[in-house]
Amino acid sequence: MINSSDLKLTAIGTDIKRKNAEALVLGIYKSDDKVRIANSVLGAQSTATLEQTLNDLGVAAKADEFTRLPGVEDSKAKVLGFIGLGVSELSQLTAETLRRAAGSAARQLSGVKSALFALPTESVELTAAVAEGIALGNYRFENFRSKKSEKPQLTEAILVTPVSADKQLPAALKRAAILGRAVRATRDLINTPANELYPESFAATVRDYSKSLPLKVTVYDEKKLAKDGFGGLLGVGGGSDRPPRMVKIEYSPAKASRHLALVGKGITFDTGGISIKPAAGMHAMKSDMSGAAAMFQTIAGIAELGLNLKVTAWLCLAENMPGSRATRPGDVLSMYGGKTVEVLNTDAEGRLVMADGLMAASEEKPDAIIDIATLTGAQMLALGLRTAGIMGDEALRDQLVAVSDRVGEQAWGMPLPEELRPSIDSQVADLANIGERMGGMMTAAVFLQEFVGSVDDKQIPWAHIDFAGPAFNEGAPWGYTPKNGTGAQVRTLIAFAEEFAAN
Repeated sequence: MINSSDLKLTAIGTDIKRKNAEALVLGIYKSDDKVRIANSVLGAQSTATLEQTLNDLGVAAKADEFTRLPGVEDSKAKVLGFIGLGVSELSQLTAETLRRAAGSAARQLSGVKSALFALPTESVELTAAVAEGIALGNYRFENFRSKKSEKPQLTEAILVTPVSADKQLPAALKRAAILGRAVRATRDLINTPANELYPESFAATVRDYSKSLPLKVTVYDEKKLAKDGFGGLLGVGGGSDRPPRMVKIEYSPAKASRHLALVGKGITFDTGGISIKPAAGMHAMKSDMSGAAAMFQTIAGIAELGLNLKVTAWLCLAENMPGSRATRPGDVLSMYGGKTVEVLNTDAEGRLVMADGLMAASEEKPDAIIDIATLTGAQMLALGLRTAGIMGDEALRDQLVAVSDRVGEQAWGMPLPEELRPSIDSQVADLANIGERMGGMMTAAVFLQEFVGSVDDKQIPWAHIDFAGPAFNEGAPWGYTPKNGTGAQVRTLIAFAEEFAAN
């Protein structure tokens, strides 16, 4: 299932003749109506000639614009790639601008196995951003093609930077490689069709992948779920002949003093159940397990980085099908922990499996709980296709939004208005699984909040991420983001865990 090729990331100084590579990537920008090469590592004459050629060709140097030209004598590379930086002055460059430019270049640079990336990187931070962008953009999913692409994929990226000798750079490059690997693996899982990736096979993939990492994996099958009372998972998965699973993944360093719990929605395919979805676009519902994939690779990345933080991930896996044993509208489910829920709409299934996961996570009394899910269409109506909504405990919510902004993943903090809570009251059970339609993203979060436990009569700090839009890109690729599965929020969650461990 996880089959993305790895990528070697190294760095050299600005003398590009020290290293052989098939391609050389340079950044370009447009200033005073002229295209210029940013911090060119080529000789003055070659630089001037190439700039004139780019201007003659009408290159605009916009973000995502990639231009190929033959190599020049100043470089051993046979191919020159010019990526638009999308700025008019180099002072406008940010880490995210460079991350996207490098990712866009790596995504479009097909046909070569090795490349030098000579983008303007005057610090370790900017060099790391370029490395991260390359690792994110260099992605290809061909697992189910009978004939693979004949064009080779990039396997070695050499960063050309004046800080190549900085002692902090090796660790920064290692981190970039780990982040890239985690995001690409998340995409692989999201892009895998539902006839191949279902609760049992997802759980098996987690077991196999985790064998090389300091992780403990426990799989709750349908018998264990029934014995322990995981009514949300059993109710949602009841209509499928592929029974649900709960996968618990533990990372427990001996000296860790803090505990972070992660809960991910893993609906491996969502038909809507009895409340069936329209046929148009239903194929994309293979991506409804993006939250579980993200949490799996978040804890895998944390383990690879060796953070001094105890982390437990709960993957709530089920297939929502309208079979003869499917939950019906009007049925009442008894969730893990005993609360009862009247199911008014079987297409509001994600919150049911997440409720089980949140209750299970709460029992261990972690210092914080974060959940992530492709939970509501209302998220896309409110925030569009690229911005995740984050709700919950205000301090934790705001910290996650700040981290998301810092790493270049778009997110926005949303409230949990108190007037939404009465809308999920039920006439026959403790709660109903749907409530106020307007503000549906927040209503769903209000439902989830009911299943977050307390310690000493104080609710455990909790945040909910709804990324229904950012998780799956049905439009054109952009920056380091490919079409289909994106791996969104994995970098945010890992960066948050680094801060959480440090504090």
